[in-house]
Amino acid sequence: MLKKLFKPKYVKFDDKYTTLSPEDQQTMEMITADIREYVEKSKEANDLDHHTRAVHAKSYCGLKAKFEILDNLPKEYAQGLYAKAGIHDAVIRFSNAAAGVDADRRLGLGQGLAIKIFDVPGKKLTPGEEDCTTFDYALVNGPIFFTNSLKDYAYLSKLNFELNSYLGDGLLGKGKLVFDWLTKYGKAFPNVEAVRTLNAFRKLATIPPKNAWLYDYFSQGACRHGDYMAKIRITPTKASAAKIKRRDIHLFTEDEAIRPVIIKEIQEHDYQFNVQIQLCRNLKKQPIETLTKEWDESDAPFVTVATLTVPCQEVPDDRNIEAIENLSFTTFRCLEENRPIGVIQTSRLQAYKTSSDTRHKLNGIRRKEPSSLKEVFDKSTTK
Repeated sequence: MLKKLFKPKYVKFDDKYTTLSPEDQQTMEMITADIREYVEKSKEANDLDHHTRAVHAKSYCGLKAKFEILDNLPKEYAQGLYAKAGIHDAVIRFSNAAAGVDADRRLGLGQGLAIKIFDVPGKKLTPGEEDCTTFDYALVNGPIFFTNSLKDYAYLSKLNFELNSYLGDGLLGKGKLVFDWLTKYGKAFPNVEAVRTLNAFRKLATIPPKNAWLYDYFSQGACRHGDYMAKIRITPTKASAAKIKRRDIHLFTEDEAIRPVIIKEIQEHDYQFNVQIQLCRNLKKQPIETLTKEWDESDAPFVTVATLTVPCQEVPDDRNIEAIENLSFTTFRCLEENRPIGVIQTSRLQAYKTSSDTRHKLNGIRRKEPSSLKEVFDKSTTK
């Protein structure tokens, strides 16, 4: 009786968080147009021989991994992907979160960890790929997003595309960035929401420098978790974090400060993350649509549901960039039971699709979802 009395209660999933209004759809048309334009310009803007992603343009490396879903999970956590215990092959991609490709010091320390999990049965939500057997995560090393409004995102994403230009102008450029951010390019007076989003961006822009293996990586927004709603965190195990020898990075003495320490560590030892679910217990304390607010762990604890193990491995001179550059990672390559939710999250389906479709078309590459880890890394099958 006491166990039932004090058993945590979780907020049930509500499908109102999975749709966009007609006004939201109009806003998305503007956003996707901006994404398409940026990807079209990315080759020349970054002085590269190919067009890049709209964000997370700079890959650090691709690595082979194992994703193990734990057995005997509580029923609230054994949902969707996590309903059945098992070990899956996976590939991971470390990247910079910025839209440009440049020296690390100019891009900032927002970093991404993308995961592609193989042999996951069930219909997926990516249009035209419903029968694929992969499941993706696209995570970043910050627990919040920089805006709560799709309208605000429409102009803030433009600012993000131009971020390197702002930062390249020193203090004057930073001042102009703040002005354009708060006033929507001089078209509005600053308000509380503008200040809130700027503060959220500041937190993301001032992430402390350390080896990428030592960060926590988050879903930022919420997702469905079967009957419930949740956020996701991937955090290093204590034993793995203790193995890291190169804990600091030297941004201002080396153009490529991040990639070498990632690779040197995994060539010397294996590494493991805990995959954790943070179930929503109270919509006031854990709002779905307020992405600038971090869910306090004391109110909604993270529970480990899986492990991500990256075995010690040799990394070729190209850092496996050739193998992963033409892959597509999207949070909607998932089961319905694990779909992203909320307006900003739901809008990402169109954003990811536009970026990927445009990039692959301009690069003359046919996008094909791989069915195995071997297919990713076997160069004879990726041509």
